[in-house]
Amino acid sequence: TLATYSIKGGVGKTSTAVNLAYEASRAGARVLVWDLDPQGAATYVFRVRPKVRGGSKKLVKGKGALEPHIRGSELSAVHVVPADFSLRHLDLHLESTKRPTQRLARLLRPLADDYDLALLDCPPSISLASESVFGAADALLVPVVPATLASRTLTQLVDFLDDQVDAPDVLPLLSMVDRRRSLHRELSESLAAEWPELLDTPVPSAAVVERMGQERAPVGTFAPRSRAAAAYRSLWGEVAERLWPS
Repeated sequence: TLATYSIKGGVGKTSTAVNLAYEASRAGARVLVWDLDPQGAATYVFRVRPKVRGGSKKLVKGKGALEPHIRGSELSAVHVVPADFSLRHLDLHLESTKRPTQRLARLLRPLADDYDLALLDCPPSISLASESVFGAADALLVPVVPATLASRTLTQLVDFLDDQVDAPDVLPLLSMVDRRRSLHRELSESLAAEWPELLDTPVPSAAVVERMGQERAPVGTFAPRSRAAAAYRSLWGEVAERLWPS
């Protein structure tokens, strides 16, 4: 179970989730994408109806289950648990459950034999829902943009997880990188020096990534020869090697 997560918004979490789900499926994995962001961007890109029957309250209550909410996508090996606007109240509904920080993990557990990879696309926040994601994920993929304060939120996250039992691994990745800009090059180098866990593959700032909303598809399906598609292929290879060393 992976989660694309950052305290900061607008750093490429959904683009990472959608494209890594696609690349994992190309590599033969059965993938479940769980869209936990009320905005439902991943749901939209995968062309799934943004509807959680009974809302997030029914989903996380004691007898709730994920299986009835799973939808197919146009990629046969990628299934989606869609988001809708009821997820804005997810914290409140989790708070009313027993062991709320373990609730998402308990919902995923019955599906372990059906999928090789569960990928949770998360909203930007530190909240009870975030802590439930931390309880469910083996690793957090944390996109970091090359900006002066970029490492600050990463430091905040790592400091928070240091106090948690069985915290997930943190795998930072450089996102929205424009190598033509000297500041981006300098900050990318300083972040790599500061964070040895940083994945080697940077995701470029590219118009083709922005086209995902228009195409409603992962980059690799409509621009397979683009630099961005190559980056996501390489990135998935790195992630897979970290999780399942050969």
